[in-house]
Amino acid sequence: MTTSPLANLSATRDLLNEFGLATKHRLGQNFLVDNHVIEHIMELAALTGTEHVLEVGPGIGTLSLALVQEAAHVTAIEMDSELEPVLHAHEIDHPNFRYIMGDALKVPLERVVEVGGSEPTMLVANLPYNVAATIILEFFEHMPSLTAAVVMVQKEVADRIAAQPGTKAYGAYTVKLSLYGEVTGRFEVPPRCFMPAPHVDSAVVRIDRVDAPADAPAPDTVAQVVEAAFAQRRKTIRNSMSANGFDKELLDRAFAAAGVAPTARAETLSRDTFLALTHALEEQEGHQGGAGRE
Repeated sequence: MTTSPLANLSATRDLLNEFGLATKHRLGQNFLVDNHVIEHIMELAALTGTEHVLEVGPGIGTLSLALVQEAAHVTAIEMDSELEPVLHAHEIDHPNFRYIMGDALKVPLERVVEVGGSEPTMLVANLPYNVAATIILEFFEHMPSLTAAVVMVQKEVADRIAAQPGTKAYGAYTVKLSLYGEVTGRFEVPPRCFMPAPHVDSAVVRIDRVDAPADAPAPDTVAQVVEAAFAQRRKTIRNSMSANGFDKELLDRAFAAAGVAPTARAETLSRDTFLALTHALEEQEGHQGGAGRE
């Protein structure tokens, strides 16, 4: 099994001391210090040696040093300038590792391609928890070369990603992400696996890209429908959508065509039902640039 030389307490402390980072509490990172978690991440990633892996938030490179053993190339994006000397040292030691300093949500794909030599094919990362959900959705949306993601996130985010219709965790984000991928694996990571131990539970999920049906509406159009449907979650889908820019008469015709009860609530509708509803809205008279918006 692939492990990381940094995934233990002593090695992490030694490296932090070496680079003068140990006492800088303002960094706020929670460093992974359990090799079993690294093993499980690598097992879930199932790298074949051909992948260009994109990593966001490498920190001191604990996961990076496992990824470079199995990936053709690893490109890491790190926002914290304090960690650049550590990443530079890894880059010197590992020819297939490169890094970019910056905000992952602002680094253009062209920059990743320039540094990594090709478009990334997988996202494997212990993501910064405050932006994890946004990164996953935006990367799948804007990086069509990504075939899969194996990401560590806060447990509640993992619940939203993997939620099924009719459950509390199921929401607009779940549906929008399901336009691009489906969860094919998951395991939990308790706080004791980090130094210092965070106050939240974590989980690693694997998301594999899925192809949309040939006649599926554009994802951004579906997203408009989904957001309006969930905007007032306690209301019926008809009332929520009509309160958020959709004509009631057009909605009624679309609901009938798509087989959706106007009294249903958004959290009971599957991805495929939202696709059907968006398609029905697009077919109705009066469609003007958005799916039935006034």
